[in-house]
Amino acid sequence: MRFGVAALAVLLLGAFAAHFLLADRGYVLVNFSSYVIEMSVPGLVIVLVLLYVFVRALVAVAEAPRRWRAALERRQLRRRDGDLTAGFAQLVQGNWARSERLLTQGLKHADAPLANYLLAAHAAHLQGAADRRDQWLELAQALSPEASVSARLTRAQLELQAGDAAAAVATLKSLENVDQPAAVALLARAYRALDDRAELLALLPRLPRAALPAQERNELVALAVQAELARPGLTAERLAEVTAAVPSELRAAPAVVAERARALERLGRGDEAEREVKAALKREWHSALVQSYGEVRGADPAKQLKQVETWLKTHPEDAALLLAAARLAMANDLPGKALSYLESSLALEPRPEAYALYGRLLTELGEDERALTAFRSGLRLLGGAATAEPLPPSRGLAPPKRDEERRAQGG
Repeated sequence: MRFGVAALAVLLLGAFAAHFLLADRGYVLVNFSSYVIEMSVPGLVIVLVLLYVFVRALVAVAEAPRRWRAALERRQLRRRDGDLTAGFAQLVQGNWARSERLLTQGLKHADAPLANYLLAAHAAHLQGAADRRDQWLELAQALSPEASVSARLTRAQLELQAGDAAAAVATLKSLENVDQPAAVALLARAYRALDDRAELLALLPRLPRAALPAQERNELVALAVQAELARPGLTAERLAEVTAAVPSELRAAPAVVAERARALERLGRGDEAEREVKAALKREWHSALVQSYGEVRGADPAKQLKQVETWLKTHPEDAALLLAAARLAMANDLPGKALSYLESSLALEPRPEAYALYGRLLTELGEDERALTAFRSGLRLLGGAATAEPLPPSRGLAPPKRDEERRAQGG
């Protein structure tokens, strides 16, 4: 553009200079109809340049409204993008009212305001304004079928955050395709919040496709399996059915293996349970597996205890493993050893179940006052207390001599 203007200016100045400075300026005759036009060559050049400029000016005037509209749209787009960016920044910073205002101003000029509506719904939700939240989501739903899906998923997510899991389930079931990864993930979380483990169990085949972190997905699977396998009257056939319902890629999850092992123990198949947990621990060292290993009883409990004590050489500060060792020591009628393992486990990580076992053992040893304190400490931890109650001094009762006798026998 600049080059063209410069070229025209040079041409015009040259024509003017030639017209006044050259002695022979040439001659041009134009005869059109009854009109005759005579001029010099530089004069013709000047006329042509002026004619070109005149035509360009007419074109510019004709295009002015379109260019003005385009410039206005560009300004609106820049402002809209700026409002979206600023609104999102304010949302992250916690200025929710300002965020909602920035996100929703100028929406009537927006071509695709879905992001604005969804973020504004989040901002309204964080202010506790459910009516405005729903208003922005309804406007988003009306944009297009794809936008409607995003709006419904956002609504379910916000309903779940607000503690209304039943409403979230209803919203998700209104989707035409409930198998979407985000929808399956939200459904699973809603069923967990409702403690509806039957629905969670029915959702198991779809959980591998859920948009969930691996650990959370495994926990949800274990929760569904645990509820079903803990039912009274569990049969081997039902255990096989539940195991088959778990997707193959999730059956090896530590929490699932642990729940299956407990079920096998209830069915009198402790030896099989012990083998499965032991094999799983070789693949992956996990607290849930370690804990279940202490709860199942294989064909030889003494051999199990030796196995746990072997693991303790490489995992000496594993509270779950120490608790498992205590359980197996009690199963082998070694209360002195069990007491030592329990105290070591509680020193590393106080757990309600460890305190319950500790209280039971102290009762057997005649330490009733300390046992009551241990039981109370376990209940405090269950109630959300940060620390346990200090145990009173021991009465000095010596552990039974059975431990020493068994050691002498090689037990």
